[in-house]
Amino acid sequence: MKYEDAIKKYDPVLGIEVHVELGTATKMFDAAPNSFGVGANENVTPVSLGLPGALPVVNETAVEYAIKIGLALGCDIAESCRFARKNYFYPDLAKNFQTSQYDEPIAFDGSLEVELEDGELITVDIERAHMEEDAGKNTHVGGSGRIHGAEYSLVDYNRAGVPLVEIVTRPITGTGERAPEVAAAYVRTLRDIFRALGVSEARMEQGNVRADINVSLRESPDAPLGTRTETKNVNSFRSIERAVRYEIARQATVLEAGEQVLQETRHFHEETGETSSGRVKSDSDDYRYFPEPDLVPVEPSRDWVEQLRADLPELPAAKRRRLLEAWGFSELEMRDVINAGLLDVIEETVAAGAEPAAARKWWTGEIARAAKQEDAEVTTLVTAAHVAELAGLVKAGKLNDKLARKALAGVIDGKGSPTEVMEAEGLEIVQDDGALEAAVDDAIAANPDVVEKIKGGKMQAIGALMGPIMKATRGQADAGKAREMIMAKINS
Repeated sequence: MKYEDAIKKYDPVLGIEVHVELGTATKMFDAAPNSFGVGANENVTPVSLGLPGALPVVNETAVEYAIKIGLALGCDIAESCRFARKNYFYPDLAKNFQTSQYDEPIAFDGSLEVELEDGELITVDIERAHMEEDAGKNTHVGGSGRIHGAEYSLVDYNRAGVPLVEIVTRPITGTGERAPEVAAAYVRTLRDIFRALGVSEARMEQGNVRADINVSLRESPDAPLGTRTETKNVNSFRSIERAVRYEIARQATVLEAGEQVLQETRHFHEETGETSSGRVKSDSDDYRYFPEPDLVPVEPSRDWVEQLRADLPELPAAKRRRLLEAWGFSELEMRDVINAGLLDVIEETVAAGAEPAAARKWWTGEIARAAKQEDAEVTTLVTAAHVAELAGLVKAGKLNDKLARKALAGVIDGKGSPTEVMEAEGLEIVQDDGALEAAVDDAIAANPDVVEKIKGGKMQAIGALMGPIMKATRGQADAGKAREMIMAKINS
């Protein structure tokens, strides 16, 4: 069934579980380094490997980061909570259980306001945010790269024990046809919060943030919730939207055939935009949770929690609203800035002295185009200070836009600051009135027909004189001053 037809007949309900890897120096329960990109099984200790007799110790910084996340999501912070053992077998889980939190999470009962691209606000209720450890990573060799059809599997325990916070929503209802967009916007909002808090690099391409997307359908908003599926470890915003769209259409097809949706985990395939069956989804009872006997309860003091609350940075949504008003951008202009990931660097450029409109113009225009051509991040080409300096040269009348683009190209090529490039390449606008006047006189003398048109009131004909003037001054004439001189001489 097509998505458009499915959404007309069924009411989608979402549930999203987001895992964020915390940017601590060491792992959740041992002193092994928490770093990305090293050789397989280098960041391990007996605790990481679940060896007999190895005892865990809670990472205090991970607890701090979890509390910050909870506070940013408007959650209550538990006065006392504890870890539990979640029992299941998988090759990358060395202990045959995951140390997590079950009925006593560190944070609970929160909400998050999510803004869609057109400005509509959706409130997502947060059930809990709890601490746990990550599992290792399996590499399946041969076949498609998945376990099915692989010749053999290799296990890397570097990730085992990396601290995680899992954020679980309550059912997200009332989204209708915008369900895919809401899901992606929610995860994007969380990603921005993680970065603002400084608790994670939140790089989805490295698996720092992963989303499990639960989808179910019901015949109407008044009907009971349908059977859900859980699409595991979706790690891009586009993939989240595609996974939700596909699941809605697939489940509607199943229901239309008079069959039942199976409660299961599913895998998302980037190449096709489809999901495939994983395993029957377990309920909490199947994991045989029980309190972790090797760890004492976590009891953050109220003074510490309130200090962390007081030290929270300005959150992204509040920051966007403040800057929108301060900068005078339109909603569309601000959305373009945000979608391009340029809000922070434009703020830095404004702080360095540029006017907001000029900062936006350069970053979203010429610099963004150059970055696309070079397949690079915009902030690796130039600095905010460079852009502020460039905007200042334009404002001071030393460069026009054309010359400023040349100066910017020089900066990107590593030739120096905008001022250094301008001086080295002789780009500064001609300030010598004598040289400019000579160019104007020559243009007027060489184009008497154009002069007659201007005298006759056809002011657009001035453009025909500007070409020779710019050529004579190597494009460095002050266009405004040149026009003034032309009119003064013709009128006299």
